Amino acid sequence: MIKKSFFGLVKPRLEYEVPTGGLPEPRLIPPPKTATLMIEGPFDQRDPALFKEGDPVKIGQILSHSPDSDAYAVATVNGTIRSISAYSGDYGKSYTAVTVEAVESEETDDRFVEQTALLSLDSALDYLVCAPGAPPLQLFKDPEHSIHTIVIYGGDNDLLVTTNQYIVKSRIESLKTGIGVIKQITGVENVIIAIPGETVQGYGHIGAEVKRVDTAYPAAFPQMIMQNTLGQVVPAGKSCEELGVCFTTAEAVVSLAEMFDRKQYPDRKLITVVNKAENQILVSAVIGTPIGNIFSELGIDPGDRDRIIIGGPMTGASIFSTDYPVMPDTSAIVVQDKADIPYISDYPCIN
Repeated sequence: MIKKSFFGLVKPRLEYEVPTGGLPEPRLIPPPKTATLMIEGPFDQRDPALFKEGDPVKIGQILSHSPDSDAYAVATVNGTIRSISAYSGDYGKSYTAVTVEAVESEETDDRFVEQTALLSLDSALDYLVCAPGAPPLQLFKDPEHSIHTIVIYGGDNDLLVTTNQYIVKSRIESLKTGIGVIKQITGVENVIIAIPGETVQGYGHIGAEVKRVDTAYPAAFPQMIMQNTLGQVVPAGKSCEELGVCFTTAEAVVSLAEMFDRKQYPDRKLITVVNKAENQILVSAVIGTPIGNIFSELGIDPGDRDRIIIGGPMTGASIFSTDYPVMPDTSAIVVQDKADIPYISDYPCIN
């Protein structure tokens, strides 16, 4: 949203969405018939002995890339591995795509059930790095980073997105439980939850210090929160983690509560879908669900030369197939009509 002064005395500014009142319940997207799980790492470097086509999988089962790699995916459906292939992602990332043909079953992997009883950082690292919100738990094992503060952002860092705000408004007890879990497994007691909007009242004894974040874009970015909310400037060439501050999201913290409190693998991701009319629809989909399934459920029909963006309109990336799966960090899906996309020439400039 763009706000502009009537008298023109104040510069216009982009505003994050801050819903007032209650948010509607998310639309539940049915489990997919086939789910595609992405494991970061080159396909030709994976160890075929760890899993192969035709192998059965259960919810909560780890699919590792190789014994020498920390990269893995966790099965979000029960079924059989149908195909394993190479996939090229954004910014030069390489993935191994594992497609699972699902069956209707609620069976959970035995090892995962055992690990839910072990409230530890190692157990969380083994399963939750690719859970909804993608908790950055590996930072707490990194000897180069000494984390002393955890900042949980209760909003979203792009425009039109309300995924984490729904979590804060509707799952406060799970958020409170997750804060307790993250304190226990990391040993970090200084936890701050940053909330966008005019008020930070009404959160009670949540187990974290509550601070307000401005609603003007890009105030939700970690470097901006560091400066404007925590009063600490991140020097050029440095990261927040190098200064001892770890940023995560409300959804990631709730994933901790799902595993250790409810003893369930958090297989569903909340996503804000923005259609061509710029209407926002909150959905809940199993990680690995093709986004085409979401479009079918919502009656969205992307046409030729329409644009599909994974992420918000400011920081998202375009994709070119509706077979692209829901990922642990998929916070939004935006569909732009071709008529609303400005023409950009790719001819080189010769002055």
